[in-house]
Amino acid sequence: MNPMDARFRTIIEPFRIKVVEPIPFTDRAERAELLEVAGYNLFNLPSRKVTIDLLTDSGTGAMSVQQWAQMFKGDEAYAGAESWHRLDRTVRDLTGFRFVLPCHQGRAAEKLLFTVLGGTGKVIPNNSHFDTTRAHVEYTGAEARDLPSRATADTQLEDPFKGNMNLEALERLLESEADRVPLVAVTITNNSAGGQPVSMANLKAVRALCDRFKKPLFLDAARFAENAFFVKQREPEYAERSVRAIAEEAFRLADGCWISAKKDGMVNIGGLLAFNDEALHEPLRNLLILNEGFPTYGGLAGRDLEGLAQGLLEVTDEDYLRYRARSVEYLGRGLEEAGVPVLKPFGGHAVYVDARRFLPRMPAHRFPAQAVSAALYLEGGIRSVEIGSLMFGRKDPQTGQEYPAPQELVRLALPRRVYTQAHVDYCIEVGAYLAAHKDEIRGLRIVQEAPILRHFTARLAPVSE
Repeated sequence: MNPMDARFRTIIEPFRIKVVEPIPFTDRAERAELLEVAGYNLFNLPSRKVTIDLLTDSGTGAMSVQQWAQMFKGDEAYAGAESWHRLDRTVRDLTGFRFVLPCHQGRAAEKLLFTVLGGTGKVIPNNSHFDTTRAHVEYTGAEARDLPSRATADTQLEDPFKGNMNLEALERLLESEADRVPLVAVTITNNSAGGQPVSMANLKAVRALCDRFKKPLFLDAARFAENAFFVKQREPEYAERSVRAIAEEAFRLADGCWISAKKDGMVNIGGLLAFNDEALHEPLRNLLILNEGFPTYGGLAGRDLEGLAQGLLEVTDEDYLRYRARSVEYLGRGLEEAGVPVLKPFGGHAVYVDARRFLPRMPAHRFPAQAVSAALYLEGGIRSVEIGSLMFGRKDPQTGQEYPAPQELVRLALPRRVYTQAHVDYCIEVGAYLAAHKDEIRGLRIVQEAPILRHFTARLAPVSE
C-alpha cells in the first residue's frame, strides 16, 4: 500500500536517492570459480563480486542526510563528549533505562552482559537465541535454552506472532530450575524464527513470570521498531498507538536490553547495553573499559554516536516502517508465486526460504540451506545467509555425529534504504530460475570448520550423490 494514498499499490520508497554506488556484475563462470575459492561459504566472497547483497541487514543500510549532517558535529573528545550526552539522552528517552553503555556492536554488549551474568551451570532462556548470542552464552559455560512458540515449527502457519516465547515452557523451567536462571531474555523480532514479531500480550506475560520468580527481563532489541510496527498492525488494542509509544512500552516492561544498533539504530556500526540495576553498573562498566573503551565512547567515534542518536529518532517513522515491511512482503510473495517455498507470515527485515521443502530429498548433513544459498549466488550473484544446520547444527565431539537444526532456512535480509523495487524484482526472477532447475542443486560437505560459530569461516565442497 502506498503510504501517501491507499488507492494505489505501488511501493514508493519514502526517500529520494542523493548518492549512488555502482554495483558489480559478474558472469556465471566467474561466480562458479569464486564459489570454489570461497569454499562454498558466502562470507568468504569479496563484496566487489556480489551484485545483490542480502547477507545481512546489519550495518549495511544507507544513512539519511540528517544522520550525515549530525556526524559532522561529532565531538571526538575521549571522555565526556557532547555526542555521548546526546546519545545518552536519546536512549534514556526511548527506553527509560537508567544506565546506558555504548559498545562497538551488539555482540560486544552480549559479551559484557553474559560475562557478568553467565557462567557454568547457568541457564539463559530466550524465545530464540541468535548465533552470536548463543555463542557468548555458551562461551561462559552457561546453557542457551530456546523456548520458542510452538507455532514456529510450521513454516506455513500464518500466526501473527510466531516470535513469541513459549510461556508454558518458561514457567516449567522457572519452577524447576529457577536457581540456575540469572535472567530471562526475549528477542524482538525473533530472528532465528524467521524475523517474527513478539506480541505485547506475550511480553507482558513473560514480565509477569519474571516478577513471580524474581528474575530480571532483558530484551535483545536489535529490531525493536520493526517489532513495534507489527504490534500496531496485528494486535488490535495497539492499532491506534504510535510505533514510538509501543516501543517505549515494550522497553519499560523490561529491566534492560542490548541492541545491535546496526539494525534499527540505522547505522553502519554501533551497539548499546542499557539497564536499571545499579549493582550491574560497576562490573559492566569495568568490563567495558577493559574491552571497548571509556564509558562515554565505548569503541565508537563521536561521529558514530551522533549518527546512532539520530537513527534511533528516525527508525520509528511509520512511513519508513510501512515501506520496509511492504518491501519484504513483496519479495516473499514474488518468490512464493515463482515456486520457492518461504516462511510465513513475512517478517520485517527478511524473507526466509524453506530449503527443507525446496529440496525435500536432500538430507540435513548435506546442508540444503547452504546449498540453496550457494545456488542463488551461482545463478544470480545474490548473496544470502544460511540459517540451518551449518549455523545451528550440533556435532558430538566424541563421535563426530552431526545433529541437524530444527529448520533449514535461507535468509534474504534487505538492507535498510539500499535497494529499489527493480532489485527486488531481479531477486524474484533468480528465485524462479532456481525453482525451475532445483534438481541441479548439489549438496555440500564440510572440509574445514571452527569449534565456535563455524558458519562464518567453514569451508565446504560439493558432493556427487
